[in-house]
Amino acid sequence: MTAPDICPLGIDGILVRFSTALSEEANQTAIAFRQRVAEADIPGVTDIVPSLTTVRVGFDPSKTTRADVTAALKQVIHMPVSIDASPRRRWHIPVAFGPRHAPQLYQAAELAGVSVETAVAEITARNLRVIALGFAPGQPYLGMLPPHWDIPRQSELTPHLPSGALVVAVRQLIIFAADAPTGWRHIGQTAFQVYRPQAPEPFAFEPGDEVRFAQVGDSELDVLSNRTDTNGGARCEVLG
Repeated sequence: MTAPDICPLGIDGILVRFSTALSEEANQTAIAFRQRVAEADIPGVTDIVPSLTTVRVGFDPSKTTRADVTAALKQVIHMPVSIDASPRRRWHIPVAFGPRHAPQLYQAAELAGVSVETAVAEITARNLRVIALGFAPGQPYLGMLPPHWDIPRQSELTPHLPSGALVVAVRQLIIFAADAPTGWRHIGQTAFQVYRPQAPEPFAFEPGDEVRFAQVGDSELDVLSNRTDTNGGARCEVLG
């Protein structure tokens, strides 16, 4: 990859952009860079937030300057390092694809050129990565699905989708963090809460985590939704 762009972002931010188009390499580089900046412990830096292909570095103008932070970031960029794309954690999350919980699965599968059965098989067979968090607290963008899943968003919004909804567009999946409207198609439902403000760690996911979906029936999901001893039946596996 070519050297990233370093751009000012507001009065207290710097944007490091690795690509203008989403790719596995650019996303993995952004996530790895975020970790390297955290380890560098640059004075005055307040937050380090990765996106699909960029990293925003925030700083406190009363404690440092943009020039000093930019110089430190350039040093981090030029440090010789190999990208370790291996996930540190793998989430196993139950999801229901029945008609009651997946009202637009048929439509999405048709756009992708596959049957509903093949669509479910492809989604549940794939190890997906958390490529970014955004739009709502802790809400994950998961990718990437095969190229035939590069389907467009809807031309109109669906007025309301429930928390835990699994939606798809542009080769990505999202688990909804809260009830909200969307232009993405609703193809499944989980009982998983990606954001629990009262928990010791409110955000379930970190960029780079791996996610594997497991198909369950509608009635089983109803049971999981009513349980208080588990987060939607999900299991987090710590990898070596």
